[in-house]
Amino acid sequence: MPDYDSDDDYAYTDEAPSKSELKRRMTALQALGETLTGLSDKQLRKIPIDDQRLAEAIQEARRITSNSARKRHLQFIGKLMRDIDAAPIAEALAALDRERNQHAARFQGLEQVRDRLLETGLPGIEDIVNRWPHADRQHLRQLLLQEQRERQRNQAPAARRKLFRYLRELDESAAESDEDSAPED
Repeated sequence: MPDYDSDDDYAYTDEAPSKSELKRRMTALQALGETLTGLSDKQLRKIPIDDQRLAEAIQEARRITSNSARKRHLQFIGKLMRDIDAAPIAEALAALDRERNQHAARFQGLEQVRDRLLETGLPGIEDIVNRWPHADRQHLRQLLLQEQRERQRNQAPAARRKLFRYLRELDESAAESDEDSAPED
């Protein structure tokens, strides 16, 4: 049984990575490149891509429609990514993902607030006003009554959507005022 504390055994750590490890790294870089090709232009601008060839290759990959050509092009993107530090790109993608998850959670929370308001009716308006003091009670009341009429008449839920939009506006304006009042570092 080898003694792992001996200096001879540390020689293995100085060796080059195995072929399997290299393949795993390349596959990971290709997957990262494929993720980049699926981003919108706005999202892509948030990613720190310093290599002009890589940026052009990502744009070109978006235009390729043939599956085999796209696969080859993604391999090319993976090859280009070998020459750069992919960690900042991965971090920026993770930040985008966290932002997307926060947005989805906020959206779901607003849906729950809307549904709770629709269940409780007019008394539920007080909960909304407590949460967002600048909310317009009369507007909320009108939307709530309009939604009830639409439901009774089996009409499309237009007021339900308007109510959600109004709640989202309230939430966004509250978030903006929180950011404005936050102390500077």
